[in-house]
Amino acid sequence: MERTAKAHWQGNIKDGKGTVSTQTGILKEAGYSHKSRFVEGVEGTNPEELLGAAHAGCFTMSVADILSKRGLIPKSLDTKATVTLIDLNITNIHLSITGDVSGITADEFTTVTKEAEKNCPVSKALKTSITSEAHLLVKEKMI
Repeated sequence: MERTAKAHWQGNIKDGKGTVSTQTGILKEAGYSHKSRFVEGVEGTNPEELLGAAHAGCFTMSVADILSKRGLIPKSLDTKATVTLIDLNITNIHLSITGDVSGITADEFTTVTKEAEKNCPVSKALKTSITSEAHLLVKEKMI
């Protein structure tokens, strides 16, 4: 299996702009620029945001896969990926997942998420520090 994405850029780094698109067309000519990458509130995406989305999606699917193999079907799994960029180096990706899953303890859920953190294909592809945290929704309280 191969998947593709494309990027187009025009102009210099400070004033230029570009677009990114995916093979499926779900992302089609989405704008990005130096400003959308480094200035808060500027419209457009950026590589770190896209990497975070890819990693969050991959990690969440891996958690669902591990749970399913244990006979547990999650009602919901929600992941936030925070990608840290310092001096043009991605130094960390933190994955925070909240799950609504019956039949599992908080400790077991954390074990599942740590396995997914190490073994999802995007985690394996990255050569940076990857961390995660897990939140299991329980009927009356969140752990």
